[in-house]
Amino acid sequence: MQEKQWRSFEIAGGANVDGDAVDGEIMLLHMAKLPRRRPRRSLQRCETINFVRAHSTLHEILSPEERAIEYVVARYQRVAPAVTRVARSLAGDDELQVRLGSTASARTREIVLDPGIFQAAYARRAPVTPSEVALASALHEVVHLVSTHLEEARPLPPSWFPKRETPLPEEPVDLLTALTEAGGDAAVSMFFALEDGRQELTGMAAYPGARSVLTDMYQSSIRSAMEAAKPLGQLAISGFALVGEHVERDVLEKAAKPKVAVALADATPFFEAVKEAENAWEVGTLALQVLEIAKLHGLASESPANESAAQKKLREELDGQAIEEGVDRVRLISPIVQNLDGYERTRQLEQRAGADGEQGPSDVADDAATDQLLRVSQAPTVFLPTGQGGRLMVSGFPQRFRQFGPAGRETLLEAASAWGVAQRHVSGELFPLFAANQRRGLRSGYDAGDISPHAPLFLGAGLYQRMYERRALRTRRSYAVSLLIDGSASMLQPRPLTSTGGRTAPWGLAAATLGAWTLARLCDELQIDFEVALFNRSFSARSDDSEWSFSRRKSGATGGLRRSQGQAADRLTNTINHYLVKPFNARWRTSEDLLAGLFYAASHPTRAAAEARKAPHDSPPVGMFEKAANVDEFNLSYAAQRLSRLGATVRVLVVLADGMTRGSLNSLARSVEAVEHTGTTVLGIGIGDDTVQVAYGRHQIVERPDTLATAMVDGVRTALRRSLALSGLDEWWTRAGTREQMSAWKEKPGA
Repeated sequence: MQEKQWRSFEIAGGANVDGDAVDGEIMLLHMAKLPRRRPRRSLQRCETINFVRAHSTLHEILSPEERAIEYVVARYQRVAPAVTRVARSLAGDDELQVRLGSTASARTREIVLDPGIFQAAYARRAPVTPSEVALASALHEVVHLVSTHLEEARPLPPSWFPKRETPLPEEPVDLLTALTEAGGDAAVSMFFALEDGRQELTGMAAYPGARSVLTDMYQSSIRSAMEAAKPLGQLAISGFALVGEHVERDVLEKAAKPKVAVALADATPFFEAVKEAENAWEVGTLALQVLEIAKLHGLASESPANESAAQKKLREELDGQAIEEGVDRVRLISPIVQNLDGYERTRQLEQRAGADGEQGPSDVADDAATDQLLRVSQAPTVFLPTGQGGRLMVSGFPQRFRQFGPAGRETLLEAASAWGVAQRHVSGELFPLFAANQRRGLRSGYDAGDISPHAPLFLGAGLYQRMYERRALRTRRSYAVSLLIDGSASMLQPRPLTSTGGRTAPWGLAAATLGAWTLARLCDELQIDFEVALFNRSFSARSDDSEWSFSRRKSGATGGLRRSQGQAADRLTNTINHYLVKPFNARWRTSEDLLAGLFYAASHPTRAAAEARKAPHDSPPVGMFEKAANVDEFNLSYAAQRLSRLGATVRVLVVLADGMTRGSLNSLARSVEAVEHTGTTVLGIGIGDDTVQVAYGRHQIVERPDTLATAMVDGVRTALRRSLALSGLDEWWTRAGTREQMSAWKEKPGA
């Protein structure tokens, strides 16, 4: 046992005591091939590692959140390339593909792994690390899917029917049919238990590191499984463990009942013969012989005289259940070698696939569930200052909204005129200063001998003392603005157009989009990096989704995940989403139609929904805006991370929402404070909601559409002026009107 304590330390190269530093496909593949041996280390180091490995189990290493299916799948995906190479080597096919699916199967040139198999492996209590379990369980499933071929047809062997008086049929049958005819369910169950162990022994012989992980997991379950199993189940457990060489015989005899221990001595030669068997038919013969030994020792029921066919079937089913239930408490369950039903279900999926390997119609809905599971597992995890973490579904905004672009531009110009939002020369007096700053990187002018095109304006403003000015220190400042907009269905609900009530219209998201459009023009004029993102909580849309594909994926994923994940299905389908409408690295002109289309859908949601119903295959997914509980703090933290990665000197983050976060108001306030401490200016705008007063140091509440867009633009302009003033350029453009505008944004003391 002391040798095994060193396994993870050898893998990690000494980087981490209990193996959690094993991180990467090459290192994990090396783990699979690594023989268990004890390296030369100091005695003190050895004692430390033995203590950790002896007292750390998978349940202690992982929190309940990290045992969730999406985290389990994410760990598998880290080793997926290594698993694919192993599968290709085992199958002798360089084109073999390995992917995850809702149901495990072995198709032509494709292996499908069920994510539920990995989740079951993580439920074990064993001294293994998450990385070890991810690789070992994946290899285990691949070995069984590649190795299990039971379709070979042969005539019924006469030796299987020693008491039969009538001649045997001459037509060939497959192995499982022959076993069912010879020994019923008990024979089939015993065969699968022995064949499971044989495939592990031979298929994973080249990967002793991964086999040692399985051994640790099986050894941790042997004692409890033997105590709970019936006598016939104890014999089957012993056969599985001995064939796979996971447990010594003396350990099994001590845990078994006395009559099982005696039967085990007689059955051991047959278990040893299973290791040398060349094909599944030989294993079937040995399984029947082990079953006869069980009957001789009273572990399996004998066939009484005058037994009816129904009684015989019931007796064989009970014996088969005893075998299956016992072995299932120990082994990692692989459906293809678990029982007859699991084998047939797995092979039926292969038969449904077409000649080109495409899925049959019955598999489509289930694959939507697996696709959603993979998307969630690949989503980035965002951590808040409170220590709470969660996954955020980040994707591009659906591109089909561009179809509404032309109509959206006309509607946008009408709204800008009606609400008094300027669309030309938005930057105003900031333009000449930002132009000089961005082009040359000097505070006031160009290098000696180079005349600024804005020199007359600079001279008149008192910024220049002479036509030519040269600065010794370069003071170029870079700027970036990020706009985060609430994209829930409540933003599309009718609201009063004035603060006194009266006529209503769905102006919340429309006014926010107009503000985003105007801010984009401001930043484009000033050559400032700019990003627009929407956030909501619902089923996540893809960037290439139409209304038809979105609703179809949502229905299939919801139904499939409810069947496979139960109560966790809501968490996996009702995700926290972050849609990038105009990313930092995209040109504004390429995003104009997308933002205009969003404005059209936001201004006329009923009309947009009607168009989507008429042509669902071509229309954008307007159904993505659902009434759901947003969690603002995760989206804010992620947007701030993207903003910080740009490395801009001045960063402004504007958050617009029409309600309180459904996460934690304290977490939101602390997230805003943490972002502010990084040097980013955070502006919070609430539409008829005063939550921003508590969560945001700089905030404003709006009640009318005309003030919303203006507040967004003025807030950013004020922040930009403020940054220039703090850099020592408090000249004419900060003296007149700037202080009044800055005071409009209410700030906490010391903000």
